[in-house]
Amino acid sequence: MIAAPEIPADFPYAQDTDTQFSSDTDFSEEPDGRSSNPVKGKGGKKGKKPAGDKSKGAKGTGRINGHHQENGMENMMLFEVVKLGRSAMQSVVDDWIESYKHDRDVALLDLINFFIQCSGCKGVVSGEMFRNMQNSEIIRRMTEEFDEDSGDYPLTIAGPLWKKFKSSFCEFISVLVRQCQYSIIYDEYMMDTVISLLTGLSDSQVRAFRHTSTLAAMKLMTALVNVALNLSINMDNTQRQYEAERNKIVAKRANDRLELLLQKRKELQENQDEIENMMNAIFKGVFVHRYRDSIAEIRAICIEEIGVWMKLYSDAFLNDSYLKYVGWTMHDKQGEVRLKCLTALQGLYYNRELNARLELFTSRFKDRIVSMTLDKEYDVAVQAIKLLTLVLNSTDEVLTPEDCESVYHLVYSAHRPVAVAAGEFLYKKLFSQREPEEEGAPKRRGRQSPNANLIKTTVFFFLESELHEHAAYLVDSLWDCGPELLKDWDCMISLLLDDPLPGEEALTDRQETALIEIMLCTVRQAAECHPPVGRGTGKRVMTAKEKKTQLDDRTRMTELFAVALPPLLAKYAVDAEKVTNLLQLPQFFDLEIYTTGRLEKHLEALLRQIKEIVEKHTDTEVLETCSKTYHALCNEEFTIFNRVDIARSQLLDELVDKFNRLLEDFLQEGEDTDEDDAYQVLSTLKRITAFHNAHDLSGWDLFTSNFKLLNTGIENGDMPEQIVIHSLQCTHYVILWQLAKLSEGSSRKEDMVTLRKQMRAFCMMCQRYLTNVNTAVKEQAFTILCDLLLIFSHQMVAGGREHLEPLVYSPEDSLQSELLSFILNHVFIDQDDDTNSTDGQQDDEAVKIEALHKRRNLLAGYCKLIIYCVVEMKTGADIFKQYMRYYNDYGDIIKETMSKTRQIDKIQCAKTLILSLQQLFNEMLSDLGHGFDRSSSAFCGIKELARRFSLTFGLDQVKTRDAIAMLHKDGIEFSFKDPSPQGEGGPPLNLAFLDILSEFSSKLMRQDKRTVHMYLERFMTFQMALQREDCWLPLISYRNSLQAGGDDDTMSVMSGYSSRGSSVRSKKTKAPAASTGTSAAKRKLPEESSSSEVWQQGIQTPVMLSSPHHTSTAMRDPKRVRDDSFMGVYALPHDQPQPHQHPQQHHQQTPQHHQTPMDYNSQVTWMLAQRQQEEARQQQERAMNYAKLRTNLQHAIRRGTGLMEEDEEPIVEDVMMSSEGRMDDLNEGMDFDTMDIDLPPSKNRRERSELKPDYFDPASIMDESVLGVSMF
Repeated sequence: MIAAPEIPADFPYAQDTDTQFSSDTDFSEEPDGRSSNPVKGKGGKKGKKPAGDKSKGAKGTGRINGHHQENGMENMMLFEVVKLGRSAMQSVVDDWIESYKHDRDVALLDLINFFIQCSGCKGVVSGEMFRNMQNSEIIRRMTEEFDEDSGDYPLTIAGPLWKKFKSSFCEFISVLVRQCQYSIIYDEYMMDTVISLLTGLSDSQVRAFRHTSTLAAMKLMTALVNVALNLSINMDNTQRQYEAERNKIVAKRANDRLELLLQKRKELQENQDEIENMMNAIFKGVFVHRYRDSIAEIRAICIEEIGVWMKLYSDAFLNDSYLKYVGWTMHDKQGEVRLKCLTALQGLYYNRELNARLELFTSRFKDRIVSMTLDKEYDVAVQAIKLLTLVLNSTDEVLTPEDCESVYHLVYSAHRPVAVAAGEFLYKKLFSQREPEEEGAPKRRGRQSPNANLIKTTVFFFLESELHEHAAYLVDSLWDCGPELLKDWDCMISLLLDDPLPGEEALTDRQETALIEIMLCTVRQAAECHPPVGRGTGKRVMTAKEKKTQLDDRTRMTELFAVALPPLLAKYAVDAEKVTNLLQLPQFFDLEIYTTGRLEKHLEALLRQIKEIVEKHTDTEVLETCSKTYHALCNEEFTIFNRVDIARSQLLDELVDKFNRLLEDFLQEGEDTDEDDAYQVLSTLKRITAFHNAHDLSGWDLFTSNFKLLNTGIENGDMPEQIVIHSLQCTHYVILWQLAKLSEGSSRKEDMVTLRKQMRAFCMMCQRYLTNVNTAVKEQAFTILCDLLLIFSHQMVAGGREHLEPLVYSPEDSLQSELLSFILNHVFIDQDDDTNSTDGQQDDEAVKIEALHKRRNLLAGYCKLIIYCVVEMKTGADIFKQYMRYYNDYGDIIKETMSKTRQIDKIQCAKTLILSLQQLFNEMLSDLGHGFDRSSSAFCGIKELARRFSLTFGLDQVKTRDAIAMLHKDGIEFSFKDPSPQGEGGPPLNLAFLDILSEFSSKLMRQDKRTVHMYLERFMTFQMALQREDCWLPLISYRNSLQAGGDDDTMSVMSGYSSRGSSVRSKKTKAPAASTGTSAAKRKLPEESSSSEVWQQGIQTPVMLSSPHHTSTAMRDPKRVRDDSFMGVYALPHDQPQPHQHPQQHHQQTPQHHQTPMDYNSQVTWMLAQRQQEEARQQQERAMNYAKLRTNLQHAIRRGTGLMEEDEEPIVEDVMMSSEGRMDDLNEGMDFDTMDIDLPPSKNRRERSELKPDYFDPASIMDESVLGVSMF
């Protein structure tokens, strides 16, 4: 406690060291910081005046710890004051210093308890303990008092209050040392006591003590470093004053001043020695042990603070003896600690004056820093790159070219902070050396600009990196550090258009291509103001400054490129790659500039160049880029729209007229088609298709001509492949544009009828092309069919588009079958069977990846038809059965399809899954025959697939209850569907399928297992239940899987509810038990009836095993236990028929036992009587078993501690205490009142006589290469 003035000399310390004082407010605190209990001071026994109570005449009665007293509230404890943080830390420390001056023992005791309470310990150090016990004994006592209920303590508790506590805690220590630096810290009492306590606590096995004391000790050390630094400065000043005074002539020299300066320097030196002793004690007693603590947070604290020491007081700490700890810890296994190492080093390398002292460290640990640029923690990698950038600023000679190259390639990283840091490193290394500009000279532009060589360097770097498709990533990496360079579009245009200067080497064709690509990426980055795909972290709201910069950049780029783009296109008109990039520039223009800037003539030149490019090129990418450029320029919001629209219409008129003319001649030639004519038709069709993608060409009747072309291709069969592909695509666009018009609602009925006819005719045409000999044509037809079926499905009428209902189209069964066959024949194939790959490209990985990507798209297109219920869900069985075989290629697509179908219809999805397993089983039978080995790879593969399917149902059995039940129903029916190939008495043909079905038994609820078991019995004969041959093992294992955890999970389960109505109960509990049994039965009824609904709807037993009428599952007893033998399950009185005999045997035996058939009422009466007799017999057996169990349990309890040695759990735990429900069921049957099991008290910290010295295992936090390595 603080602020306890005028403490009497006979201060009554509490004598009872075990007395519990008031607990810390952190455990009884309201969320808003108010204590739920009245604030209590620290006191001793009842009747003793608590330490720190105000006595009569005490000074400062109105203010305590910087707080005004309210309503006579007692003094707040130091921990509470710091935790609440409502007072200035200066006043809190001043109050404590005042208390220390009055009685240093009491004040120091408050400070000790402050550190104990900040650790989360509820114990309090009393005055008696402080006077008579060593630190180790006090710490041991506090360890025993520590609250073990929660692992949290103030430094780790979440919440805003406790987050602020850490900073207040550190501030308190810093202010305390600063306020005491002139006197109290040199009294050889306060600091010695605190350092000794913190050193002892830092060696505790309790994490809270270790963590809190280490933080306190490190902050204390930092405060002492500041004191030592001030002392050093004062000593230097005193020494200079002394030298100046001594150098004066004798007449002007003041001897008394010299003596004062000598005395002051001596005192400062003594204080310096004292501070150094304290720092050595903390460093050797705490840091040396805790920088390798097992807790990463503690290690991080140590490394963070040593970095502060070296930066603050470099003369004392910046040497190899301290740097080695940072170097070693860079190998720490926790990213948090490695990050602290790098941030500590950054503070040192930032100061160039310290570089000379870091040379040895840099040479020793440079390789480690370079390797950390590839750290798995992105934050660590970023700081490692920034550290290397600082090293690069200090000297160029340290980093080798290999070191730099390892950072260069990170500009292409997908993680933007890493890429930006690497971009800054690259910019510093390659672009920091600029040509100096003469003062007063005009600013050079274009090719003569200072940026010209830097832009060339960027191009050279981009080409040498051999990642030509990643220019956008390079630009984004350099965008923050070099915007002026990347936005110098005037210089880039000059490099492309102007002739080189005398003596200057011109750019090569490859370099020009790279420069154009980089220029396009800079324009896109400036216009869109967001990183490229893969680096974005979501949409970010731009600031007003960023928006203004964006507008300015778009205006400037439009003004430059509106003039420069036509000559650029004219120069590179024949180069497809360059033209493709250049034509994308108008998409980022501010089109209003064409009008406001009087640039219409340049727009005309641009349109002429685009038209020429369309007429020259047949490359699809170039034509589609031209189409997009026209689309960007044809914006009705701007005044240039009419001019661009006229140019576009003229171009399309020419293309369509040319196509119709060429097509008519081409079709008239018949089989004697000329290659030149075919090329002309194809090139024109390519251009039309590319434009139809972005523009509505409904004004030109393209459907008729294309459909005629496709129909001719079907009839003749010799149509060129590319013509068919582009014709299919063009017709597809025609239909989509017509649908877009009709979706707007302003359509005529004639248009609706026309579109419906065209769409259906086109679907039939695509279906016919699915059987084409050319694979590319079939793939195009399949893709278009999937798109059309999805677009024109029942989904199209949603969202207020009911007027489109006449257009809804559902595929016929023949079309569904052909689509599925295409998938099976062209997707689920081995890589080497892909007919698209040529022989010379089989080993080309890029070609294989491209082919796989194409097949994945085909599969995804078909799976979407399943998900949106366009095709029947059962067709997915052929897809699902490929899950294991093609897991690496299509596993994600198939799994997602299963998930979506389950969301649509759980039961139908389950039926589809079991159908896929049945198909695989039938395929296996056809390959291996009915006598196959169940250990074969084929059968094991099906079982593994079933296991994977089972895992997809998740853990919520309630949600999947009906689906799992239906799955078992279908599986059982399939297993008994076909008779035995061995004749009468043999196992059914598909009986082994039950082994596969057992993989789903764990997903059944307990009551459903009984229902499934009863359904299984309907298909079994009496002889089947007695079979034990290997061929019958699937049936045995499946029945066991249904019984396990179903009827008798343990003995106590049955004793809880099945014997509640038993007559073998104690007399005093018989009546309540009967009522309990009734209520339990009522609770069970809805649960069982709901699960039975699945089995009561449409259940038809196969003819092979038709059961008699009186074996209804509703009559069968669901409460059989595993102890019942098979005879017990199936045995009936001697004069009654066997329910599960084969129909023929039953037919033969019926005349012998039933001369006249029983009517329905007689059958029901007979069944009820049999059921009551069976229940009575079972209850008697359970009662006997229960009596034996109770006797054994009582004997085990009476054995006492012999059962419980070494804190072992009771033996009966495994049998009866596995769940609360089972224990409740067991307790209901106990006829004795209570059952007490006395367990020995578990060993806690009070009984631990030895404390572990340290938790550190060097191998657990550092690489082996670090240990035992001599550094210097």
